[in-house]
Amino acid sequence: MTAVDVVIMAAGKGTRMKSRTPKVLHRLGGRPLIQHVIDTAVALDARRTIVITGHGAEGVEGWLRESSTAAGRASPDFVRQEPQLGTGHAVQQVVPVLPDDGIALILNGDVPLVRTETLRALVDACAGENLALLTVDMADPTGYGRIVRNGDAVQAIVEHKDASASQKAIREVYTGFMAVPSQRLKAWLARLTNDNAQREYYLTDIVKFAAADGCHVVAAKASEQVEVDGVNSPLQLAELERAYQLRQARVLMEQGVRLADPARFDVRGKLECGQDVDIDVNCVFEGSVALGDNVRIGANCVIANARIAAGAVIHPFTHIDGEKAGVEVGEGALVGPFARLRPGAKLGAEVHIGNFVEVKNSTLARGAKANHLAYLGDASVGERVNYGAGSITANYDGANKPAPSSRPTCTWAATACWWRR
Repeated sequence: MTAVDVVIMAAGKGTRMKSRTPKVLHRLGGRPLIQHVIDTAVALDARRTIVITGHGAEGVEGWLRESSTAAGRASPDFVRQEPQLGTGHAVQQVVPVLPDDGIALILNGDVPLVRTETLRALVDACAGENLALLTVDMADPTGYGRIVRNGDAVQAIVEHKDASASQKAIREVYTGFMAVPSQRLKAWLARLTNDNAQREYYLTDIVKFAAADGCHVVAAKASEQVEVDGVNSPLQLAELERAYQLRQARVLMEQGVRLADPARFDVRGKLECGQDVDIDVNCVFEGSVALGDNVRIGANCVIANARIAAGAVIHPFTHIDGEKAGVEVGEGALVGPFARLRPGAKLGAEVHIGNFVEVKNSTLARGAKANHLAYLGDASVGERVNYGAGSITANYDGANKPAPSSRPTCTWAATACWWRR
């Protein structure tokens, strides 16, 4: 099977985003746009991934190097496009580092929702010898390059700016993705000119070169437009965010999770759910979160980096953020409303944490209770202890905080009662 080398175009400035942040680093589902594309490339088992950077190159390259290290995999290779003279010019920068013996799969760094199976179908259509284009039918194709056919054969892609009136009526458009034999791609890139309205080098011009050289130009269609929608503005980013979240919600509901309203639900990381999980509206899950069987999450909760065991109930307006240390909530525990669990909080089975209680780096054994208006920091609380309103444990005097390894721990024995009058 012919090896696949992924090429990701990520050099654009993204002027319409009106932001200092490079466009491909704007987040969708808690991850930068380009990270979604990188993850798709990884799922394809690509031999090599090459990212073309330009505007904000150092930031984009730095992020991808760090995220690759964190994921335990090799960093992509990078080439820079300076100045930016069009899509064809961008891919020309890859020629010195692109092997001749593979298929070049060209993707866009600002199109995050394309499915792995769609790209596999595109690679299959290439078959190591054809020029395969990913297309889609659009109700309003304004701004997109039109697919010009002669029967089933693709003759050309005409950019919107250069299209005639009859060509602008075509609804099948090019998505910016293609799979092409790398050796042929290099020859066609060398023939590009900037003889067009924008004075740019269009990658799409290689279609006419392929046709002239007798290479079959084929098209594989995406199943839905959202797969190939790009981000050029905050409005488009918000629209794709909701599409992404609805996709996540459908997967969870098919697994049996009950969502009060899938339109008011956000996963910005990884969420694992057991059986009979019930999630109310306006809940946000970040980082890595695991919910056991029969867990109930009330409305307006934000939960990050936590494991919540079977039968636990998280009441509305609770904020849980384990950061790197994590948070653990035991079986049958009750948390909230208006509670806050911070890194290192470990709640045993049937623990009660009530309204306006904050817990950090503390362990509460089975049946312990802190029902209202309290702070537990660096504490160990025994079974069935009742921690009263207004009680505080902390290792901070307003100026000095001991290092984590030397922090003392306040300990209460089982069944003790602690309160302040």
